[in-house]
Amino acid sequence: MDIRYFHFSIAPVQGFIAQARRTRDFWAGSFILSWLSAVAMQAVEKQDGCEIIFPKPDDNFLLWLEGKGKKPAPEHGSVPNRFKACVNDFDPQVVVDAVNTAWKALADKVYEGDLMTVDEKTKSIWDRQVGTYWELSWVVSDDAEDSSALDVRKNWRSYLPPDEAGVKCMMMDGWQELSGVLRPNADELTTFWKKIRDKGKTGIKSDLRVNEHLCAIAFIKRRFVRYFDQVNQPMNGWTLKGWKVEAGRPSVAYMAAVHWLKNVLIQARHYPDVETQLWRFHDAAIKLTEGNYNEWGNQIACIKEFDTSHKWKALDGNVFFESALENTNIYDDQVQAGLVLDELKALQKLIGQEKIALKPATPFYAVLMMDGDSLGKQMSDADKQPAITKGLGDFTASVSDLVKEKNGFLIYAGGDDVLAILPLEDALSCALAIREKYASIFAGLNKSVSEEAKVSTSISAAVVFAHIKMPLTKVLKNAHELLDVVAKETYGRDALAVRVWKSGNQILEWARPWDCAIENGQLVLDGLAEKFASDDEDGQLSNKFLYKIRERFELLNPLNESGVSAVDLMAAEYFSSGLCEPYPMVNKMEHAKTVVRPLLEQCRPIYRKLDDTNTATFERSDSIFVDAALLIRFLAQKGVAV
Repeated sequence: MDIRYFHFSIAPVQGFIAQARRTRDFWAGSFILSWLSAVAMQAVEKQDGCEIIFPKPDDNFLLWLEGKGKKPAPEHGSVPNRFKACVNDFDPQVVVDAVNTAWKALADKVYEGDLMTVDEKTKSIWDRQVGTYWELSWVVSDDAEDSSALDVRKNWRSYLPPDEAGVKCMMMDGWQELSGVLRPNADELTTFWKKIRDKGKTGIKSDLRVNEHLCAIAFIKRRFVRYFDQVNQPMNGWTLKGWKVEAGRPSVAYMAAVHWLKNVLIQARHYPDVETQLWRFHDAAIKLTEGNYNEWGNQIACIKEFDTSHKWKALDGNVFFESALENTNIYDDQVQAGLVLDELKALQKLIGQEKIALKPATPFYAVLMMDGDSLGKQMSDADKQPAITKGLGDFTASVSDLVKEKNGFLIYAGGDDVLAILPLEDALSCALAIREKYASIFAGLNKSVSEEAKVSTSISAAVVFAHIKMPLTKVLKNAHELLDVVAKETYGRDALAVRVWKSGNQILEWARPWDCAIENGQLVLDGLAEKFASDDEDGQLSNKFLYKIRERFELLNPLNESGVSAVDLMAAEYFSSGLCEPYPMVNKMEHAKTVVRPLLEQCRPIYRKLDDTNTATFERSDSIFVDAALLIRFLAQKGVAV
């Protein structure tokens, strides 16, 4: 039997996924790419004697391609865009044709549903963009351990995206929007896209905002959920089928407001006057959003648990924020937006005066990005491949529940990659939970294999806390850079890196190896934030103390060898800020030192270093940086006062 090895990949990945205006675009890109990769896997396994060997296929995803799934239908991307198969008597062109056929079948459903009434100029743009978008690369090798063959093949690439004329898409850089207008002309653009919105089918007005102009690729990402279950395409010996996919995906504004909304729902459950005011707010808000419940399909854990009106839980996320209601780019009907704002303020005031103190919703949410460390090198070792394949399969299957438990929305979990959007309050603990699951899976596998087959791996994480005003594409690009350059390169992998972005400006950055960031099963940073938020109304890290910390740090660098002067100086500052008043005089300074010592420890960078035997050591910096203290304050105050 002539056994050979088939390597396959679909591109572009980042260009397709990361170019997004909404979280739904972001999710859609990941889902469609996973779906196409699953189609490629299925086309391989339908050929006699052929089997995917890495990564382990998501069997449920493959079954649903033919409508045979027994478990719940896939709802997020979980199939990597690249795989390796063991093949015999194999035709690669069947795989290429399958992907192209699936993509065209989906695109045709969207076009037939929304764009059949447009002119030939739009049809020409559509056909050109749909027909030339994907770059499919493959190579067949005789070497079972050759993991670089596809990379070499991709270096020969001849793919060139087509030149695009006219006005460009608002989501996908460089691609022409579908009206075909050659120069910016507000009247022509408005007329064309108004016609699409007015004559489109289910959900078009919530899917496509006024004055939003998209290319074919972006339009498919935005609208495919409405037609995916209609896909029924004959393939080479099998039939490809779609399935029902929920259209509702949490916006970044909704994700930022999750815990605020939870607290409002708690009060509405117990107090009739709050419930009445919540309905007043709802009625004004739903009129503003043209009757669209843009968050209807959300399954956020801490919101889902309430047996109250689903309408309250499905309002467009922007209506919870004063800045969004006053933004004409979001709501052009400023008269109605003003009425919504009045009802929002009345709701906030009612709860604050009579029930509990309720601060405004934080305008920050979190993007979590994680990636395994150093697995690529070990995949070239045939002894380790079975453990890696099983470990990654088990890990992928576990991530969805972990993210849901932390009130998050999972975009992608496949192989050792994770991408999710979470509330500010839950992001760091979610990263830790995923890291612990990853470590436990491989630790368990290593107990049952030989020394030669044991896998040495870890996972790094990046958390970007971003203001809802920031373009999502920029946030995603920043998360990639934070993960690759800071967590992996600068801090030595097996690390956590965090950034905070306010509007368009980075205001702080902090990173640390996982082993130096965890104490008693909790991130030290999270524990400090909880402590400093709980002692009194303003928290122990008062504005006065923190702003003086920034000044004092200039005097502390570089640290002396023991660091005692830093602790003494900051304890004295903490003492003088009046935060020790509840403690007896004799104990106040000792209490102050107890508080500031772990804070200062988090402000001192630690770098992970690996020696020739792959043993990790930790190198501590001689300087301390204020960003850790400011990050703790940010977390304690939930970003409301940054």
